This record gives sequence, C-alpha cells and structure tokens, in this order.
Amino acid sequence: MSQGKDISKLSLFPQGSGVNTNGRLAVGGCDIAELATSFGTPLYIFDEATIRSRCSEYGDEFRGRYPETDVIYACKAFFNTALARVLEQEGLGLDVVSGGEMSIARAVQFPQRKVYFHGNNKTAQELQLARDWQIGYVVIDNFHELALLGRVSGAGARVQDVLLRVSPNVDPHTHSYTTTGVLDSKFGFPIVTGQAEEALRLAMGSPQLRLVGLHFHLGSPLFETQPYVEAIGIVLEFAARMKDAYGFDLEQLDVGGGFAIQYVTESPALPTSAYAEAIVNSLRQACDHLGLKPPKLVVEPGRAIIGQAGVALYRVGGWKDIPGVRKYVFVDGGMGDNIRPALYGARYEALVANRAGEADTELVTIAGRYCESGDILIRDISLPRLAEGDIIAVPACGAYCLPMASHYNACPQPAVVMVKDGRSTLIQRRETYHDLIRYDQS
Repeated sequence: MSQGKDISKLSLFPQGSGVNTNGRLAVGGCDIAELATSFGTPLYIFDEATIRSRCSEYGDEFRGRYPETDVIYACKAFFNTALARVLEQEGLGLDVVSGGEMSIARAVQFPQRKVYFHGNNKTAQELQLARDWQIGYVVIDNFHELALLGRVSGAGARVQDVLLRVSPNVDPHTHSYTTTGVLDSKFGFPIVTGQAEEALRLAMGSPQLRLVGLHFHLGSPLFETQPYVEAIGIVLEFAARMKDAYGFDLEQLDVGGGFAIQYVTESPALPTSAYAEAIVNSLRQACDHLGLKPPKLVVEPGRAIIGQAGVALYRVGGWKDIPGVRKYVFVDGGMGDNIRPALYGARYEALVANRAGEADTELVTIAGRYCESGDILIRDISLPRLAEGDIIAVPACGAYCLPMASHYNACPQPAVVMVKDGRSTLIQRRETYHDLIRYDQS
C-alpha cells in the first residue's frame, strides 16, 4: 500500500491508514469508499487496532513509570457494547456518567468493580442501579449527592467506596465550555472555599460510605502538562491537611483525563509519554514533600483512546459557488452527527476517500445538510475538485461526535462500523424513519 502525497493529513487517520493501489483511502485494511457504498452515508468507521494500541500505550506509559496505576476509559467520548468488550479485553476500567452508560456496561457483564460513576446530578434511581450492580466507586460531586447516596445506601447495607470530586481552581487553557476544574464550575467541591473539607468530613462520618480518594478533572482537551502539575500539588496539599485534621488516608488519586489529540496538521498534541512523565513526577515529588504514602493513580483517557480511531464519511451532494466570496460544498451529514464545529469552533481536516491520491486544487467550505447557517463542518479547506457522489473522509471523529448527536430536522443517526485486518463489522445499525416515531403516542 502506498502512502500517497499528503502524509500530514494521513497521519491524523487511524494507525496504518494509507492510499491503496486504486488511489483510494484505506483504513484497517478496508477500502473506505467501498464501505460507504455498502453501508451508506453518513457513516462512522472505528479502527479496532488503533483502539487497542492506544489502550496499551496508556497502560505502558503510566504503569511503566508508576506501577500502581489504573487506566479508566471515559465513556462519554463514545460507548457501545462492542467497544465495551474491547476495553474489557484490554484491561481498562470505565468512567460512566449516567444510568444509560452503566447499563451498556452491565449488558456485556463488564467487571463492575472497575466502574467509576461520575456526574454532577446523579438521580436516586441511578445511584440505586449502581448499588444494585455493586459498582466499584461512586465519585461524589456535591452535598446533595453526598446526602442522597447515604439515603440510597441505607443502614446495614454494603458500604460503598467513594471518591470526592474536588475543584483545585486551575485554569487548563482550553475552551470555556470544556473547562471543569476552576472555581466557577458546576463540578466538584471547591478547595479554596472550605467546602471540600466539609464534604470530606461528612463523607468520613457516614457509616454507609468509605472515602478512598480524591478526584479532579481540569477540562478537555489539554495541550500542555503544567495544569496537571499545578493541580496535583494543590490537591495533595489538601490531602495532607485532611490527614492531619481528620486522619484521612488517601488511597487513590484520580487526575481525570482531558489528554489532547491532534485534529489538524498545524496543531500537534503531546505524546502520551509527556503526560505520564509530568503527572507521575509531580505526584511522587508532592508525596515526598508532604510525607504522604503514594496513592494508587487513576487516569481517565476518553478522547485519547477513541479519537484518532474514528473516521466520519459523508457523500457530496450539491454546492454553491459565490464568486469572489466562497464555495460551499454540501454533504449528507453535519451538526446532527458532529456538533463540535458549531458548538466549540472545532477544526478538522479531510480527504476525498475515493480519490485520496489526487492533488488539492481548490479551496472549499464543507457545509452540512441541516437548517442552520452554523452547520459548517470544515471552513476553507483545500481539496481536489469535488463532484457529486465523492466521499469526504474526516479523521479524528471518534470522540464526542456520535455521543452528542441529535435528531435535528428528524434525520436518522448514522451506522457505525468497526474495521480490522481487512474485515468490517456493523456495530450499530443506521436508524430508520420508523425508529424516529417508535416512541410517539398518537
């Protein structure tokens, strides 16, 4: 398989992707244009080898430096039963944020002790589901939840292991919508206000709960390591004070995720090794300085595991060429399956899958089919001259596209296919028009 002319764009696709002898994009040994014909478009492709490679990479990089590390996949990035089985085989745990994500994991009998339940507004029903399934950990986010979990647990029931989510008030230098560890955030107990200390005191005094650790999450995606270093210092200093004041023993420190991936050619992300080195070094140094026993380290990559593994495929329909202004090329998906450009101003690259070896000849804007002017997938990208029926392949679409998809304009959700060693497997069927009305009551 040849590599084609544009190595930089190809590097954003799943590992091992290239241009085949027919001049078409191949992922996981499969001709992408053929998959678009077989399964229709829009279509999401996931490369199993890339997923497994990234799972191994996170385990190797962190545990190679700090053996007492658990890698927990953040399911909100993308999750279904097929992926859950792969993650279990790779030895990862799960970070779930709803009863729905928990139920997907339960459907494949995922080891429940390796499940962490996050979220800022867990319901009594969801907490009861977590208790009934006997999941490993509940990460408590606020005082209401702290009291609610105590009531759900009840007297004499199995003691639930919990972590407290604390806010270290560290700016991660990312989009405001995905910044989560600052003081003015809906997530976590702030340390600087004294509320984290009060929550810890209450949790330690609850006979239904066993406080095993602290959790923080700074935001996503983070293209630098300094915010982790700063936050670890703050949280461990808090843990040391709580040990002196209440005898708190920090068994686990969960530093969240947020590790960046590369979306466009000019904005590279740090290697996993850089995150691992910074986090582990700062953890060891802070523990030594504060006289703390080194806790188990928990990291929660989501995007970093699944992002590069996913490719979105769209079919070109019409276009609108405004002389001297812009040429819009229309595709059959858009903000209904990937709202990130409209919501965050996210940027992507693309290749023409059925003519992947051809030179870029014109500047176009890829626009979606939805009835919003903001439905722009990629603004001002150079591609070969496009024609009706061409297949646009957008890399790095594995995370936060499908989970935030909608039924806007009553458009069905796309199919999802897993590829490996030249074989393709449908892991989520395309919705039908009948599916759109199956819950209606007339």
